[in-house]
Amino acid sequence: MTVTVETLEKLERKMTLTLPVGSIQSEVQARLKKLARTVKMDGFRPGKVPMNVVSQRYGYSVHYEVMNDKVGEAFFNAASQAKLRVAGQPSITEAQTSPEGEMAFDAVFEVYPEVKIADLSGAEVDKISAEVTDSAIDKTLDILRKQRRTFAQRAHDAPAQDGDRVTVDFEGKIDGEVFSGGKAVDFQFIVGDGQMLKEFEVATCGMKAGESKTFQLVFPADYHGQDVAGKSADFMVTLKKVEAAHLPEVNEALAKSLGIADATVEGLRADIKKNLEREVKFRLLARNKGAVMDALVAKAELDLPKASVQAELSRLMEGARADLKKRGIKDADKTPLPEEIFLPQAERRVRLGLVVSELVRSQNLQATTEQIKAHIEELAASYEKPSDVQQWYYSDDARLAEVEAVVLENNVTDYVLAQAKVTPKSLSFDELMAQN
Repeated sequence: MTVTVETLEKLERKMTLTLPVGSIQSEVQARLKKLARTVKMDGFRPGKVPMNVVSQRYGYSVHYEVMNDKVGEAFFNAASQAKLRVAGQPSITEAQTSPEGEMAFDAVFEVYPEVKIADLSGAEVDKISAEVTDSAIDKTLDILRKQRRTFAQRAHDAPAQDGDRVTVDFEGKIDGEVFSGGKAVDFQFIVGDGQMLKEFEVATCGMKAGESKTFQLVFPADYHGQDVAGKSADFMVTLKKVEAAHLPEVNEALAKSLGIADATVEGLRADIKKNLEREVKFRLLARNKGAVMDALVAKAELDLPKASVQAELSRLMEGARADLKKRGIKDADKTPLPEEIFLPQAERRVRLGLVVSELVRSQNLQATTEQIKAHIEELAASYEKPSDVQQWYYSDDARLAEVEAVVLENNVTDYVLAQAKVTPKSLSFDELMAQN
């Protein structure tokens, strides 16, 4: 087989493959004979179908299959021999058949680029830090208490206030017509918890059991119910019951109910602090990793393979359609999604992936078995049965690969921070937790 490689533009290459016609025909005949031993046709016993009948029925499809296999194998061998790192699938077209009995094919494809990373000592990175304070522990305690609150009915003339659980009947109309989901009987919600739209909560607050009220509510333009989004509705609400919330005391009984080994107030606070510190650590890692990756990309020079960008673009669009489907959007599979919306993100992902891969290769930053094990143990530590969670990761190669990718990125982050100009920046616990 003769192979020639031509550079077309930047990363695009053209390879000409030649295959003997005889070898293709021989393989087609071999596969047809194998097929004839098992093929079933009306009027013939299994394995007794004449070869000319088998060839007539299956010859085209078998020939097509052989051509794909032979050309694919030839391309793979030629690319390996030429030490080409192929990006994406090649586009292969038949060129011609020579008098010598050889078929020629043109394969047009892209190769991965050369990645040049400048001196990282000139990169500037803000490194974020944050601490778990007593105030953060107190807020978490309040959340835990709210999750375990109980309710007792208020006096009949007691007005509803924030934190109370109310039971209501309501009916909403748009242009005089009740809309889907706009009517309910004995509906319960907690005032001030954000379960209902703000206008609904404001209207209910201050009402007493037995009272009714009408009010107008404008649904937000981005409301999840597309049929009413952005529209104005007239509501009537009748308050039937008001219940006051009772939060459990912060004591040993609360600690015990939460499964704290050291069932004391001090043990409860220590356990909360430990969990919050774990959450803070992961958030800081994510934030600092993002800053490092931005700095790393800024110091890299490379061309992007169009095939890789297109593949990433397709993945992003598929993910967006899946998200639309989860939100209940009708015909999400057919919803037009302009590619230009996702293109910058697709290009960044491809660029970052190539740059990280090059740095890992050049600086030997691969994830070790010990690092992967330690990361899995850390992920599992917050669960009731850590050993079960660890087994869950080790039982699936895809999940292990995800962990390996995270550890690898952490290695890259540590390496870049060690090389770059780092500026420490402190955030409060609330600031860190408020950011996505």
